[in-house]
Amino acid sequence: MDRRTLLTAFAGGLLAAGTTPAFASAARRVLHVRPGGSVQAAVDAVTGPGWTIVLHPGTYREVVSVPATARELTLRGATGDPRDTVIVHDNANGTRKPDGSGTYGTAGSATFTSAAPGLTVRDLTLANDWLRADHPEITGTQAVAAYVTGDRSLFHRVRLLAHQDTLFADTTVLASFDRQYYRDCYIEGDVDFVFGRATAVFERCHFHTLDRYVAFKPEGMVFAPSTARANPRGFLAVRCRVTSGAEDGAYKLARPWVPSYETTAWPSLVVRDTWLGPGIDAAAPYTDMRDAHPWQSMRFREYRNTGPGAVISVPDNRPRLTDEEAALHTRETYLGDFRPRVPH
Repeated sequence: MDRRTLLTAFAGGLLAAGTTPAFASAARRVLHVRPGGSVQAAVDAVTGPGWTIVLHPGTYREVVSVPATARELTLRGATGDPRDTVIVHDNANGTRKPDGSGTYGTAGSATFTSAAPGLTVRDLTLANDWLRADHPEITGTQAVAAYVTGDRSLFHRVRLLAHQDTLFADTTVLASFDRQYYRDCYIEGDVDFVFGRATAVFERCHFHTLDRYVAFKPEGMVFAPSTARANPRGFLAVRCRVTSGAEDGAYKLARPWVPSYETTAWPSLVVRDTWLGPGIDAAAPYTDMRDAHPWQSMRFREYRNTGPGAVISVPDNRPRLTDEEAALHTRETYLGDFRPRVPH
């Protein structure tokens, strides 16, 4: 059963039980959305900072965009189990817009977009179930589940599902070092499926690489940071694990993304205290996106990783932090005065 079949079957079972429209408790600044209601309509109803939108179990097939004006918004699933509540759509970079004005582009393909400072998302699934096999005529195959900008964004117990470019962790502008924190999240995909220029910390997250059923290698890469040169901190993965549905050694841990529109980027990635499964090519875990920007010239480092994908057989291919350097690469140093509250 592919992802679309799974999500559709799940939605049908819930919707058959009946639908209830969204309702609000203005005194508590809480909106509830049930199957049959619209998540975007609830977002549009938010007036000012500090609102909470509670999504009841179901599958919401729509595109959701949270504006910068919805400050300190919380969006959460009602049950605490992220599998119970799914927001999903199926646009890709190369999908043509209904008005004929062109294609969506990578960022525009996102099922969920937020520019809101202080956003909290918890206990739900964000998915893009666009499939390459269904659209051989489309060459722009990036299909984003979540495009996140805005400082102090928190994702806790969130499942992010797509194939290429699952999570676009970015900043509002080049000079802004927006901070994002992902805790106990599950993120799956194939090509560059965690990418962007945000200062993003992934703690106790599970990254899963998909089997693309292709003859070439590598099948994909987990990370593709595009950190601004002036930003001392990019992506940090700490106490995470990386598993794979593909064969051993089929994936690279990362490659640097230096966008053609931002050639000054100096990608930064630290993976530490993390279990790397056999799907990662241990002998050569990094590769280039473009010859002009070799990964060796980027800020890629590891520290005390374990697992078959972390075995150091070619030391030059695995730049590592010293103990003194590792002390500078922690959740606290990356997030500064942003201290997200999550249960331990």
